[in-house]
Amino acid sequence: MKLRKRLVALAVGAGLVLAPNALAPNALAASSSKRPPRPPPPTAGIADQRAAGTPATQPRLTARAAVLVEESTGQVLYASRAGDELAIASTTKLMTALLTLEHVPHLSTMFTAPDYYAAPGDSQIGLVPRERMSVHDLLLALLIPSADDAAEDLAYNVGGHSVARFIGMMNARARELGLTHTHYSTPSGLDTPGNYSTATDLVKLSIYVLEHHPWFKHAVSLYRARLRTGRHRRSVVSTDTLLSEVPWFNGVKTGHTGAAGYVLVGSGTRNGMTLVSAVLGTASEAARDANTLALLRYGFSDFRLERPVVAGSVVARPTVSDSPGVRVAVLAAGGVSEMVAADSTLTIRVNVPRQLTGPLRDHTVVGSLVVSSGRRVVARVPVELSRALPAVSELTIVGRFLTRPTTLLVVVLLIGGASVLGRRRRRRLRAVASTSAELRTAAELQTPAELPTPAELPTAPEPATLPDPPAADGLAPAGRTAADGLPPAERAAAERERRRAEREARRRAGQDQAASSARDPA
Repeated sequence: MKLRKRLVALAVGAGLVLAPNALAPNALAASSSKRPPRPPPPTAGIADQRAAGTPATQPRLTARAAVLVEESTGQVLYASRAGDELAIASTTKLMTALLTLEHVPHLSTMFTAPDYYAAPGDSQIGLVPRERMSVHDLLLALLIPSADDAAEDLAYNVGGHSVARFIGMMNARARELGLTHTHYSTPSGLDTPGNYSTATDLVKLSIYVLEHHPWFKHAVSLYRARLRTGRHRRSVVSTDTLLSEVPWFNGVKTGHTGAAGYVLVGSGTRNGMTLVSAVLGTASEAARDANTLALLRYGFSDFRLERPVVAGSVVARPTVSDSPGVRVAVLAAGGVSEMVAADSTLTIRVNVPRQLTGPLRDHTVVGSLVVSSGRRVVARVPVELSRALPAVSELTIVGRFLTRPTTLLVVVLLIGGASVLGRRRRRRLRAVASTSAELRTAAELQTPAELPTPAELPTAPEPATLPDPPAADGLAPAGRTAADGLPPAERAAAERERRRAEREARRRAGQDQAASSARDPA
């Protein structure tokens, strides 16, 4: 038994950690005595999302490395050597807890402790080999008093009775989460070659576990807890004293070893936003807490969280061509959450056509929203149709044209104009008819003496083709007038001349009568 424990210790100390089926790609490199070169400051992931208008007065820290990130957006508000690979002490247990929660569906599951004896100076709850304790209580012991023996118990059982296999699982999960500057060689965080991470990776891992496992978020916020399983009940107290001193502090995980110094991943919630910080390599517990509070207070006082765009909100209502009075709603396809300096403002510009033409499918992108802070573009969000927009048929277009008020007005005016013209024509016809009737009546009332004699009427030569038979005294035959033998056109002209003569005679008769009346008044 002792020989086996020594072999395991040698394997772990050398960093030769095997996954269940393959060697981790960077395990051999990490196992060498020469540490890999320190990477440059991070330029990808959450570290490249700088907040708008970062204030000039930043906190002065004594930590070897530090970072401050807003939880929901992943924006980095402060970073100092955040990409340096450093020893991380018991913050290693964040990955131990994550794997346990992902592989053990029921926290009431009972684990049997392996043959592990923690060193007298290590943090522990005094587990003895073969002692049975629930996963729930083992996780509380892991996270609150940071018990190393609880870490070994969980690693041994989750790893299929192999701590080495569990460490391989830790490194594989780190790669899946994009923790590119993290490597594990122990489940507890004791000073061991090849066990390191960065401030950025620690915060990224913490945010992931906090968001995906509510039970973890609750557990790390506890200052005291009661362990009810095992050979006897135990009471545990957190190694994070800020939980008992700062009301808005959420805790997360402490750590301390000789190589790592004092380490703390901390979280706080104020003003509707949650910040997560990490400080590595501080000189004392007091310095660890002071650096953490300085970072969090800086974030809460100098920044604010803005949500200028909500996913699914209506941003415009453009009109629809060939559909008067019809508008279609367009929606923001996504939301925008942005950390900005406390004294800065955000502006939103909507780029959407004033009129849309169908056919367009549901959720067709028809424009964008541009969110800016000063001259810096914070985000571009596509906007899409809230419903499908069908094409308008030609029959519908004609019907809408005919029912337009202007079209109806033109039709009414045309009908009215035609009616007026018709009435005027009828009045003219009635006037002409009335005048003709009056003339006929006046002609009938004239006496024969007042009519011109046949001798006064103009005569026309008789057509040679229709000679009248000779008559006595050179007169026309009885019953015929002088014009009866004329062609139709000349006969009509003669008739018009006759009527003119009659009118002239009547006019003269009227003048003579008026003159007589004037000479001989009654």
